[in-house]
Amino acid sequence: MKNKSIGDVVFVKPHGLPLAGLILTVLLSSCVTTGLPERREVNLEKALETHVQLGLRYLRNDKNRELARHHFNKALELGGKNSLAHHGLALLYQADGELGVAESHFKKALRYGGKFSMARTNYGVFLYQQARYKEALKQFRHASGDLSYNRRFFALVNYGRTARRLGMLEEAESAYARALALNADLPGALLEMAEMRFEAGDYAAAKQYLDKYSENNRQIPQSLWLGIRIEKRFGNRDKELSYALALKNLYPYSAETLKYQELSGNDG
Repeated sequence: MKNKSIGDVVFVKPHGLPLAGLILTVLLSSCVTTGLPERREVNLEKALETHVQLGLRYLRNDKNRELARHHFNKALELGGKNSLAHHGLALLYQADGELGVAESHFKKALRYGGKFSMARTNYGVFLYQQARYKEALKQFRHASGDLSYNRRFFALVNYGRTARRLGMLEEAESAYARALALNADLPGALLEMAEMRFEAGDYAAAKQYLDKYSENNRQIPQSLWLGIRIEKRFGNRDKELSYALALKNLYPYSAETLKYQELSGNDG
């Protein structure tokens, strides 16, 4: 059975950026008739696929994890090498905090799934969350090289963030640029590029990336703090204070608010 794209779950993000959800297509028919009224022949491939899709549907609802587990295990009873079922169980056990079991299922999903770049991206996220950055980078690099992967920009953003974490700044910036070439409105890539351009002293480019981010995305502490620093560099006091006011009002207890207070010498 060919692997189908069932969406992406992207965990890696700056300051808790929300995860992307699974895109599910539920297949409801699990058997076909033979034409003889007294006999019904089960189509195992359809039954397996239905269990996988139902498992993913229930996994999406946190209250139905046990139903998700039931359907994934039923799928594996029908086909122990089904990569989609192993991927689903990997995500389930990861959510349960059973990291060893989750990793085992990630590895089986990749072993049985050919390219399966979505599973590789999610495995990279799994590794990143455990600070296993070099291993995560390998997974993201592999997934981002799959030109047929329709969520390739997710892999590229995670590739860029992991490379930056490892101090590979040129590689990180290249990955972000490639991600933005595929999708020009990726908030994570825009904000990361703005940060990197600021750190490199290219304040005009940093402002352009931040302005692009601000067009369609909610301001978060990271973006507001960066805005303060950029406008301070340009001597735009009014805009700097506008960012500062938003930071203090929206996120009074954030680490970025403390940084601003240290910068301004204002304890209020």
